[in-house]
Amino acid sequence: MDTTLYYAPGAASLLVHWLLIELDVPHRLQLVDTAAKAQKSPEYLALNPNGVVPTLVIDGRPQYEAAALALMLAERHPDDRLAPLPDDTRRADYLQWMFNLANMVQPLFRQWWYPGEPAGEANADVLRAHCAPRIEAEWQRIDDHLAAHGPYLLGDEPSVADFYLTMLMRWSRNMPKPATEWPQLAALAQRMKARPSFKLLYEREGLSEWA
Repeated sequence: MDTTLYYAPGAASLLVHWLLIELDVPHRLQLVDTAAKAQKSPEYLALNPNGVVPTLVIDGRPQYEAAALALMLAERHPDDRLAPLPDDTRRADYLQWMFNLANMVQPLFRQWWYPGEPAGEANADVLRAHCAPRIEAEWQRIDDHLAAHGPYLLGDEPSVADFYLTMLMRWSRNMPKPATEWPQLAALAQRMKARPSFKLLYEREGLSEWA
């Protein structure tokens, strides 16, 4: 199977890249220069009309949406046990966490970094002041869940949702109160960062912060 990941270091493509490494999926990397707005070029928009990364091209067919790609990769590699099977009692919780992270947590980061999109640049400070406590409330809720049901989101074993959560925690590293200020989240981040796939991911993307 011919697989190419269009990525930008540290962006949402990090989740997909990490799972490709973790699951030992042969792939090629195609850097998208987001600083030069390459993701808005006609050529890239033909692959991903949303004009964002990641895009995963499998046998010539482009697919996008990081959370959807993560779900798909895990289900194509059931032996790695990163996604509960349909008859597993944890399946509903798994899907709930994936959609919670995609719908409740990740969009808040988009608003934080690009406040001009929803509110106009003149309102950037007001929007960020509104976003920060909402992100912190999500961290508190997840930390409480981990304290009661952890050490991972689904209990004793990691799932794709923990990879996703770790990426989002990384994004908070320069915020007024990063995710690692919460003890259970900090412990989960340390466990996930200790995986050999994380070290290789950082090497391939040329990342050093939050290591």
